[in-house]
Amino acid sequence: MNVPEIRIRQLNHIPLKGDGDYVLYWMIANRRTRFNYSLQRAVELSKELNKPLLVFEALRCGYGWASDRLHRFVLQGMAANQKSLKNSAATYYCYVEPKPGHAAGLLEALAAKSCAIVTDDFPCFFIPRMLQQVVPRLPVTVEVVDSNGLLPMRAAAQVYPTAYAFRRFLHKELPTHLQQTPQSNPLARVKLPKLKGLPSEIRARWPMASEKTLLATPEVLAKLPIDHQVGPSVFQGGMDAAKSRLKQFLDKRFDRYLDERNLPEEDVTSGFSPYLHFGHISAHEIFDRIINREPWSVEKVLDQKATGKRAGWWGMSETAEGFLDQLITWRELGYNMCWQRSDYDQYESLPEWAKTTLAAHARDPREPCYTRSEFEQANTHDELWNAAQTQLVTEGRLHNYMRMLWGKKILHWSDSPQAALETMIHLNNKYAVDGRNPNSYSGIFWCLGRYDRAWGPERPIFGKIRYMSSKNTARKFSVKGYLEGFGTEKQQKALFD
Repeated sequence: MNVPEIRIRQLNHIPLKGDGDYVLYWMIANRRTRFNYSLQRAVELSKELNKPLLVFEALRCGYGWASDRLHRFVLQGMAANQKSLKNSAATYYCYVEPKPGHAAGLLEALAAKSCAIVTDDFPCFFIPRMLQQVVPRLPVTVEVVDSNGLLPMRAAAQVYPTAYAFRRFLHKELPTHLQQTPQSNPLARVKLPKLKGLPSEIRARWPMASEKTLLATPEVLAKLPIDHQVGPSVFQGGMDAAKSRLKQFLDKRFDRYLDERNLPEEDVTSGFSPYLHFGHISAHEIFDRIINREPWSVEKVLDQKATGKRAGWWGMSETAEGFLDQLITWRELGYNMCWQRSDYDQYESLPEWAKTTLAAHARDPREPCYTRSEFEQANTHDELWNAAQTQLVTEGRLHNYMRMLWGKKILHWSDSPQAALETMIHLNNKYAVDGRNPNSYSGIFWCLGRYDRAWGPERPIFGKIRYMSSKNTARKFSVKGYLEGFGTEKQQKALFD
């Protein structure tokens, strides 16, 4: 099955160049070789033109919040891709920029020898801006392919204000797209002409990353001009690590997911978000594994009514339906916002009711009130909040429920809601491996009212924004184990006294 047209977008009007040396797949967001519509489309063009396929994956050092943590995760993904493509019909070329600006001209040099460029359609962070800047300089046709989620981004013509409204749309629209899935291995049993090699001038000026570089050791990272204060996360990057995480979740955590996913002490969440963000795993692959263990068929879903309810629509177990609501509804709701609104990360994008109530309480006294530095150093009076920030800084991740509390209290203790938003974005993007993603912006902005409704009673500072506190969290869930892991004895005593 060919890649659905709705997932392919032309960025210029230059025709295919039949006399080029290869089709170029510029891998920038879907950094994987499995369940990848972009790679599948590049294979289609290579077969159509009977040309070699060159897969090009690069890592800049000048992106926002570049650090040992993010670099190592991406480099580990490159190592996995190199291994996966070693004996395939494609040629893999990975490049790691040694200093800012060194990669300038590389894409143009590769494009000059190509028939066409296929790349990834990702609606967030620097990628849309980068494509806008570089495409006018390229002499060949450029296609971007959407392999982000089960629903093509352009299937929705509006921004949906709530998960309920988006879920109703999904129930109507998604079944059609579930009948079209990416190939699990687009290069399986594919025969293409082999690329003899890259031009010597390209190899000399922009040498391919060595196996030593892809090991991402501390010595390798230390030589790069990135933030070395943010150390590696506690988990590995790459397709192999992502597949291992998927198997572990389904074998050991899935059956507990519905009842325990909000418990900070229990590590039963999927942990997929970093791998989804960097494209090391596809939502389609996760969905494929779920439906292989659940009694389900697309024909049943086609007959269902669009109720907008979280459960009962898929015809699966409660656990599976709860998980899919997170994987599809909530995750792709963020993509729905980001591809249609360039101000997705701006305060002005909040719903009017939220901006109105926050403005009404803008002058409310804030005591205590912390600086960004104090937040970053986990130096507040609230020991449970400090523990959450400590987990974020040390591990590169934050428990889903604790992330909500974390954001709500930053709003509570900041000079203004605008300052709170800036602090949340900075800390999340700097330390969370799954930051800089549509889904992470959804979580941050939810703390300020996006996708939510007005709540009562009206409170100081929050107004009608949903309120959360550490005391209520400690009453609702056991957090002693969480504090033992990320806090101190003093922190435990302060919270429970």
